[in-house]
Amino acid sequence: MKYINLSYFKPLLSNLPTIAFMKIHIDIDCFFVSAARIQEPSLEFKPVAIGGRSDTKIFNKDAKKQAVNFENSGSFVPTFYKAYEERDDDIDAFKDEDGRVRGILTTSSYEARAYGVKTAMSIKEALSLCPHLIIKAPDMSLYQKLSHELHEFLQTKIPLVEQASIDEFYGDLSGWVDDSDVPNFIAALRDEIKSVTKLPVSIGAAKTRYIAKLSTTYAKPFGCRVIFENELESFIEKIPVTKFAGIGKSMSEKLLDAQIHTLGELSKRRGTIESWGPYAKELYLRVCGLSDDDITTKHIRKSIGISRTFDPLRDRNELRRRVHVLARHLSFAILKLKVIPTVFHLSLNYEMSQKSHKNISLCEIFTEKKFDSLCLKLFDEADVHKRLHLIRMSINCSSFTRESRKELSLIGFEEDQKMYRLTNHSQEIREKYGIDMLKWGSEL
Repeated sequence: MKYINLSYFKPLLSNLPTIAFMKIHIDIDCFFVSAARIQEPSLEFKPVAIGGRSDTKIFNKDAKKQAVNFENSGSFVPTFYKAYEERDDDIDAFKDEDGRVRGILTTSSYEARAYGVKTAMSIKEALSLCPHLIIKAPDMSLYQKLSHELHEFLQTKIPLVEQASIDEFYGDLSGWVDDSDVPNFIAALRDEIKSVTKLPVSIGAAKTRYIAKLSTTYAKPFGCRVIFENELESFIEKIPVTKFAGIGKSMSEKLLDAQIHTLGELSKRRGTIESWGPYAKELYLRVCGLSDDDITTKHIRKSIGISRTFDPLRDRNELRRRVHVLARHLSFAILKLKVIPTVFHLSLNYEMSQKSHKNISLCEIFTEKKFDSLCLKLFDEADVHKRLHLIRMSINCSSFTRESRKELSLIGFEEDQKMYRLTNHSQEIREKYGIDMLKWGSEL
């Protein structure tokens, strides 16, 4: 047997470039505002905010011609319905019949943020901080179109691209560019995206997707940031724990109680963190760049829901009617997706910051009538503060399956089949003439 002496190849191997094993995170800067500026270049460098109002017109008894918006959106639909999408381009779009300014901000430009304007702030408060703030109404079809165009462009530049939301993407550079070329690569990519799509983006790069996403936060606006392995410890040293994706309110409070305020402090308390269970253990590994997930090129929707915020309402008969309305709309979307949910969740928000919720797991044939009855049952069980006014209602369905109907329901199969056929016929009519063409009598 002959052996090859690798020492002869060492001089050659030492001159080979280091292959990158990096992930990148691409985030569109102030996406909705940037989209508005593409249509109206005069908005550039001005304080601009995009407003949003809960579509309470859905509950109008004479509502007509609503439709679910699935165009170009894949699994990322920021708004459920498009019939009531406001197209006015001034503050009048957010005034009610009494002339009161309603609604909150979904995003704002950096020029607006300099005045203290923040996402989720009421439009009224934002205008008090910045009187010359330009309020624009949302254009969801435009956002989906631009997001789709950016996704298609990225697929021509990076071997593996994952769309994480309507305005953020991940890419895998492993074996694609040299390690030392990553800073130049992402800077050139950022500039080309701006040139081709007119969208300003920020890009972060690191060995894992979690650190790449964190680095994007410190690259904004319209910047790039690369975190090499030997830089990770110093990079996270003073970053507040709340900045890391996956650390929510409850975990933040737990960390603060343990005197852990920064990611640097977290990285030095492995024993404490791991003693909190599997989730905390995984979180520790992600913060330290020791755990990662693969880039998934095809996003699979895991849940779908609908919610509405409205003026304080105490009339339980009217609230039940609204449950019927929301269930009908959500049922339409579920059937459109061709999935069968098995977990159902209904939550209620009352005045005085009171909340309540109920959920149930059920693996049966999905029909509109069965779903409507289930939602009403969940509402009656969740409505524990009957003396209080309700201000928000949400219904969410998750844990989808596509099993055959026979496997899902063996008891009462013939009856379920009849209801299933009726549901399909109703769906066909609504897809052709609108969701409001057929309504439950209880809605009227």
